Parts: sequence; structure tokens; C-alpha cells
Amino acid sequence: MTRWWSRLRPDNFTLALLGTVLLASLLPMKGAAALVLDDVTNIAIALLFFLHGARLPREAVIGGLTHWRLHLVILACTFVLFPLLGLLFHPLSGWLLTPELYLGVLFLCTLPSTVQSSIAFTSMARGNVPAAVCSASLSSILGVFLTPLLLTVLAGTQGGLHDPLQAIGGIMLQLLVPFVAGHLLRPWIARWVERQRALLRYTDQGTILLVVYSAFGEAVTEGLWSKTPLLSLLTVAVIAAVLLGIAMPLITLIARRLHFNREDEIAIVFCGSKKSLATGVPIAKVLFASGSLGAIVLPVMIYHQIQLIVCGIIAQRYAKEPRS
Repeated sequence: MTRWWSRLRPDNFTLALLGTVLLASLLPMKGAAALVLDDVTNIAIALLFFLHGARLPREAVIGGLTHWRLHLVILACTFVLFPLLGLLFHPLSGWLLTPELYLGVLFLCTLPSTVQSSIAFTSMARGNVPAAVCSASLSSILGVFLTPLLLTVLAGTQGGLHDPLQAIGGIMLQLLVPFVAGHLLRPWIARWVERQRALLRYTDQGTILLVVYSAFGEAVTEGLWSKTPLLSLLTVAVIAAVLLGIAMPLITLIARRLHFNREDEIAIVFCGSKKSLATGVPIAKVLFASGSLGAIVLPVMIYHQIQLIVCGIIAQRYAKEPRS
């Protein structure tokens, strides 16, 4: 029982997310303070992606690019399989889900793969780590362009979704430009970044918490909780679990049918099934009208915790398998 509880117990960051949502619900910022917080959040997001670029080893990118079949499969799972799965829940919109929450489900399904935890779980499971580094990073970069385009195809302009070309321009300016700048400066700052890795992890988490507080604060001011039934919130949690429950076995089957070896299969399973909270929350801030942002990022936050629990269990099982 102790071992199972340690797996299911929320990590410190998830607890911080829940605390941030509670704080925003009780003490949302308004007026001039909210505008200042918005500017601070934008600066923090740019810094976050600058550091992501600085952390990305160029050698891993070059080495991983030769494994193009693996990358195509992961990208297809991320940007084709998941959006198709998201459409399966359309009948629930307006019934068990509010329109904003269903839009959040579609947004979750169009997000790129997470970088750090995909690599960590691939390493834990003794998979192809260089390929995971390259594929997860490539997915994150392509998500800047593909997420708004896919979401426009799936959802149109509902929920305050901005024009896709305008959104891509905003995302490039706020996310991609700092990322490229950080990567180009890597030869000069890489050693410092590596020495500060533990400290910079809090930069990632702090930025997400800032965006979540800002988003939920404004959403609460506009009546988020009064407009969102408890049944809809429970439905989102079930959908997140069902999504992962369908995707992981299906992705595993695809990898085996295409005759990838065990190490490559592990990279495909973890990179193809995960969705990035760190990239998703900043993208949502650019893509959506602020009043609906709180409800839209809820599915991403719930999926984040479920994927950590499930992937941790699966990674341990892979790690225990005998290898020839």
C-alpha cells in the first residue's frame, strides 16, 4: 500500500499548481496589478524558452536527426493520432463538458510532447535517450506552428481563439525567438546553465505557476467556477485518463508493428504519449482570449499529473525487462 501511495501521491509541483489555482480563486489580481502581472509573466515566458534553447545540446540534435523513421512516428502520434482522439469527445461538448472545457481537451490533443520528462522516463526505462532528446525538442519547436493550425482546423474560432497566422506570429515572437537566441548563445553560456540546472528548474516551474495564477485569476473574476459544473470537471479528469489509456497501448502497438527495437520503442512510447504543460500554458496565453484561458488549461494540468503517474509505472516495468 505504501508503494502504491508513493506512486499516486501528487508531486510537489502538482501541489503547487493546486495551491496556485486556490490562491487565484480566493485572491485574483485586478486592474493595474493584473496588467503588471501580465507583463511580468510575458518576460518570464521569454526567459523560460531562452533557457530551453540554451539547454539543448547541438550534438544530440545532429545525432538524433539520422533516426528519421522514429521521429516521423512520434510526430504522427503527437500531431495526428491525438487530435483524432480528441474529436471522439465532441458529443460531450454542451452536455457533460462546457464549450471552454471541450476546447481545452482539443488544445491538449494538439500540444507538442514534453521535453524534460520524456527524456527522463526514456532514460529510466533504458531507452534511446539521444533520439528522445532530438524528437521531444523537435516536437516542441514544431508545436509553435502546428498547435494553432491544428486547433483552428478542429475548433474554428470558438472560445476566443485568435487568427492562426496572427497567433503563430505572436508565439514565434514570444517563444521561438528567445529559444533560438538561447541555443545560438549556448557555446558561451552552456557551462553556466549546466551548473545552475537545479536552480533553473524552479524558473520553469515558477513561470508556469505565474501563468496559471494570471489565467485563473482573470477567469475567476469572470465567473469560471460559477459557470463550470462539478460534473464537467470530473468528466475532464476521466477524459484525460481515457486519452492516455488509449494512446499508450496504441502507440506501443504501432512501434512494434513497425519493427522498432526495444530502445526505440521506449522513446516512441514516452515521447509520443506525453503532452507539454511547460509549452502548453504559454501557447494558450497567446492563443486564447484571457477570460476563457483558465478553463482551457484545466485539461492540460490534469493530464500532466496523470501522465507522470502512469509513465512512472510503465518506465519501471520497461527497466525490469531482461535485455539480450
